[in-house]
Amino acid sequence: MTASGLPFDDIRNLLANMPGPDMAAANAVRARDKQLTKPAGSLGRLEEIAEWLAAWQGKAPPRVDRPLVCVFAGNHGVVAQGVSAYPQSVTRQMLENFAAGGAAINQICAAYDLGFKVFDLALDLPTGDFTREDALDERACVATMAFGMEALAGGADLLALGEMGIGNTTSAAAIFAALYGGDVARWCGRGTGLDDAGLARKVAAVEAGLKRHAAHLADPLEVLRRFGGREIAAICGAILAARLQRIPVILDGYVVTAAAAILHALDPAALDHCIAGHLSAEGAHAEVLVRLGKQPLLALDMRLGEATGAALAAGLVKAAAGVHSGMATFAQAGVSGKDAAATH
Repeated sequence: MTASGLPFDDIRNLLANMPGPDMAAANAVRARDKQLTKPAGSLGRLEEIAEWLAAWQGKAPPRVDRPLVCVFAGNHGVVAQGVSAYPQSVTRQMLENFAAGGAAINQICAAYDLGFKVFDLALDLPTGDFTREDALDERACVATMAFGMEALAGGADLLALGEMGIGNTTSAAAIFAALYGGDVARWCGRGTGLDDAGLARKVAAVEAGLKRHAAHLADPLEVLRRFGGREIAAICGAILAARLQRIPVILDGYVVTAAAAILHALDPAALDHCIAGHLSAEGAHAEVLVRLGKQPLLALDMRLGEATGAALAAGLVKAAAGVHSGMATFAQAGVSGKDAAATH
C-alpha cells in the first residue's frame, strides 16, 4: 500500500511510472521496411502495425508467438432498472458456452490460433445499482483492477481484450457521459437489442446515475468505481499491466473502450501501446475512438463484444508481424530496387 493508504493512489503511481516506446526497435523496423521487396508504403497500415509492435514489444523484428485473448465477465446491479433485453443469468450461461467452445469468439480464436482465457468476476455478486448507490467501493475497485493485472501472469506477446456482462453497455454509456458530457442519449445504444421502451429506461438510468454521483465525477477513477462494472475495472488493470510488461494491446468495442477511456482521462499517454481492433456499431463508439485518437483496424458493423472484433484484428496484427519479418529484402531476393534504373 502507499503511504496514504488510499488504494487509488497505487493506480496513480503505476500510471506515473509507465515505460515509453522503444524507439530504437521502431527505427530498426522502419529501416528494414525500406529494404523489403515492395514499393515504400504499399502495405499501408500493415507497415504501421509492425512498427507499433516493435516499439511496444521492445524488439525488432516484432513477433507474435503467444497471442492471448482475455474476456472478463461481470454482472451489474443496474440491470434492475430494465436496461437489458436479456436476464442477468445469460452472463453465466455464456461463460459456460465459452467453456464448451460454442461461442463466436471460440471460432475466431481457433481460426487465428489465438490463446483464450475467460475470467468470472464474482458473477453471483452483481455490482451495486448505480442509480441508487456506488457500483463498487474504492478497495473493491482496485482489487478488481489488480485481478485484471494478474490475468497476464502466464505470459503473452499480444493481448486482445473483451468482455461479457448483461447490462454492461449501460455502465459504459454512463462512463462516457460522465467523462465527456453532452446529451446522455448519444452515449446509449441498444445493447443486446433493446426496444424503444428499453432504450428509454437505459437513458433514464444513466441520467439518474449522473445526478446521484455528480459531485464526484471529476476523478476518472471515481467514475469507474461509481458506475462499474467489475469487468471494466479488470480491463483497466489488464491494459495497465500490459503496458508495464511491454505487451501491445488490441481493444475490442464499446465496453472495453470505456475501460480504456478511464485510463486515457488519467493520462492521455496511457493508451499509446493500444490499438483499436474495430469500430463497433454500438452507441457512439466512433466518437469515442476519435477522442482517444484511435483509428480502428476493422469496421464490420459488429456489436457482439466477447473480444470478437479484437480477435479478428489480432489476425491482421499477426499477419503484419509475419510479413515484416518474413519478406525478403531486395538484396536477398535479387530484385532490383527503385533506384536501380538510375545506375544504368
